[in-house]
Amino acid sequence: MVRASMARMSEHAGTGLDEALTKMRSVGVAPPAVDVFARYWQQLCEGVTGTIGEDEIDPVETLDALEDLDPDADTEALAHTAVVKLNGGLGTSMGMDRAKSLLPVREDQSFLDLIARQVRHAREMTGARLPLVLMHSFSTRDDCLEALGAHPDLPVDGIPPDFLQSQEPKLRADDLRPVEWPPDPSLEWCPPGHGDLYVSLLTSGVLDDLVDAGFRYAFVSNSDNVGASPSAAIAAWFAGSGAPMALEVCRRTAADRKGGHLAVRRSDQRLVLREKAQVAEQDSAAFADIGRHRYFNTNNLWLDLQQVRDALAARDGVLGLPMIRNDKTVDPTDPSSTPVVQIESAMGAAIEVFDDATAIEVPRSRFRPVKTTEDLLLLRSDAFELFEDGTLDPVVDPLPLVTLGDDYAAIRDFEQRFPHGAPSLRQATSLTVEGDWTFGQGVEVRGEVHLADTGSAERIDDGDVLEGHRGADG
Repeated sequence: MVRASMARMSEHAGTGLDEALTKMRSVGVAPPAVDVFARYWQQLCEGVTGTIGEDEIDPVETLDALEDLDPDADTEALAHTAVVKLNGGLGTSMGMDRAKSLLPVREDQSFLDLIARQVRHAREMTGARLPLVLMHSFSTRDDCLEALGAHPDLPVDGIPPDFLQSQEPKLRADDLRPVEWPPDPSLEWCPPGHGDLYVSLLTSGVLDDLVDAGFRYAFVSNSDNVGASPSAAIAAWFAGSGAPMALEVCRRTAADRKGGHLAVRRSDQRLVLREKAQVAEQDSAAFADIGRHRYFNTNNLWLDLQQVRDALAARDGVLGLPMIRNDKTVDPTDPSSTPVVQIESAMGAAIEVFDDATAIEVPRSRFRPVKTTEDLLLLRSDAFELFEDGTLDPVVDPLPLVTLGDDYAAIRDFEQRFPHGAPSLRQATSLTVEGDWTFGQGVEVRGEVHLADTGSAERIDDGDVLEGHRGADG
């Protein structure tokens, strides 16, 4: 089966690549982005897997840590730093069809509102200009720029508020030719992953704009990570390191066993990121060993913009990040639609490309992503407090474990079942909800609570206190 599939790919190789490149050029994709895609396409056709064997790497032993830095660090480095937020996600995993950063997180404030609040606070505390620049996908730009209109104090003269990441065609899984989907031609396209940051900074002109305006550094993070606020201490540490880039990493816990980790490549002693998709079966146990591989990437990173610009210029815009193959269907909501391959790359993987790249250990408070409605419920609850600086910090330790059933996976269904907001979780150890339960106002969860599936719609009354088991066997 595999050989037959590879044979078909080989047969259509020239045609498939030519069709894809022609399609990209027809919509004005910048030449360096086209070149990056062509390189990955060739690797895909050749069956490159990107596997990193356990015998090729060593664990990372020690790193500098944020807790050891001077909390009253000089703000000079932050004064030359720009904040870049990756803002291309539609929140499709939560059933959304618009920019995820516009989703209300707390007190009717969206991710974008909290980001603005964090930037504004950092400016007030340090005097830094701190321009905010958003990297949009072609699906998120218009709505988010409109939303930014509510924050007229954010723009910095001479710095664009945003730039667009590239787009590329989805490829048929059987022959790697661009897929055609007449019911909705927009689904024929996809963003190329956040590794596109580098070439899009270059081709948009934003990289030159920042450097020419005196900004030497950039702090880059995902817009859905509410913990990723500007840090004068990390900025000063990074500037002092002289490194071209640095990753913020956290200690792995049992919950992070399936996630990627940081390692040292034996052949050249460079730091590398190894993701689950890059692990052979025989190395699965070592990959999941959080005692051996102790650090995971938060996707918060720091860049020396001058060194990044020099590297891109030397390589004609192609950094050579490891390729990620993402198998999907052309219509992500229809599993019976045409199987496709999306070619992606991860921006953190550039740590193996730049000489002397480094990493710093940060507390879990700087890693608060919202990937599911479970994450969202926890942040909306009284287990977290929203502070004036725009950060959300837990008020209980450990945080309760929230597990919601399929009825809550899509944001629309989730909102319908929590019409009055999140229940109180300050005294909760865990909340597990199976089946269809709608929560009234002022509900309180205490200890371990399990709501079982009764086979019919159920309601929790206003002011109810939940303890123990309720439902089919309750």
